[in-house]
Amino acid sequence: MMMQVETLARQTLENFDLRGLVALAARDETKPVALYLGADATGAPLGADSFFIVASLTKLATALCVLRLVDAGGLALDDPLAKYLPEAASARAGVTLRALLCHTAGLPSDLPNGDALYGKPLTWRDIARECLRVELERAPRTRVVYGNLGFGLLAMAVERVTQEDFAVALRRLVLNPLGIEGYLGDEPPRAPVQISDVRSRYANTPYAPFNSRYYRSLALPWSQLVTTPAGALRLVRAYAGKARDFLSDALRHEAVQNQTDDLPGGYGGIFEYEKCPWGLGVDLKGAKKPHWTPPSASPRTFGHAGASGCVVWHDPAANVSWTILGTRTADNGWLVRAGPEIGAALLDAAAREQ
Repeated sequence: MMMQVETLARQTLENFDLRGLVALAARDETKPVALYLGADATGAPLGADSFFIVASLTKLATALCVLRLVDAGGLALDDPLAKYLPEAASARAGVTLRALLCHTAGLPSDLPNGDALYGKPLTWRDIARECLRVELERAPRTRVVYGNLGFGLLAMAVERVTQEDFAVALRRLVLNPLGIEGYLGDEPPRAPVQISDVRSRYANTPYAPFNSRYYRSLALPWSQLVTTPAGALRLVRAYAGKARDFLSDALRHEAVQNQTDDLPGGYGGIFEYEKCPWGLGVDLKGAKKPHWTPPSASPRTFGHAGASGCVVWHDPAANVSWTILGTRTADNGWLVRAGPEIGAALLDAAAREQ
């Protein structure tokens, strides 16, 4: 049943110059079907215990942390950011936690000075201060502008409410309850997967994105979670209700509904859409083209993509969750070109397990 997945995965390795790829899919409470193929950029073989830096899949974990606090009454989705971070330059009318979660707050996509910042010794606390200084780029609720800054502000709101460092709160509220072997800021006990094609002025330096100990140490709440393939899958399955007593049914249902009405926007470049639906932390497929999900997947499919070369999705119509993680960044287009076809085969393989 995984033969088609493996055939497509091997074609992807050859066609897009990847050394390795992992794919998992699960339906209901069954054990995931899994494929571990090849090695990382250093030749280390991939397996179930491989640690990947999952880039923007981290946003799912951060959003789940916020939602857990909403369920507990510590935060409210429509509270203004100013309630928690009155000193933030972006704490203006209309900037709510909900708007931050669905990328409609009016923020720029990233720190204006981010490229310069990341090339010198810093901590999460240094970058958090920079997030507080950034002004709005546009009026709230006028466009979906996918970005990182909002999740930095959300993490700081979590810190204000819990009186804990965000990484500590994330472990207590999300990673431990979901049984995820994951690390944010702390170096994992096994060497993480090294990925190729890192396009940065800091590639092959001690500051290299994704691959360096320094980069992982920053503990950025939008990009630096390190976890296993099963850990990535559990993040999206929490939104799908596969983790008992993790989120209330009402809030979980709301989280995967469109929060952006018919606003345009997207990720930038070719990933701009006339209508850009988004949930509370999750990308919603809708009618988006191009996209990382199969054409056969339901428009209600939700999840996320990561620039390090990974995706995780759940199709509620098929009741199947899947993840694909590669050992090359997504910059050469392999993930959006090959991911939908592999995803379709994973959907079929998981469905046949029943």
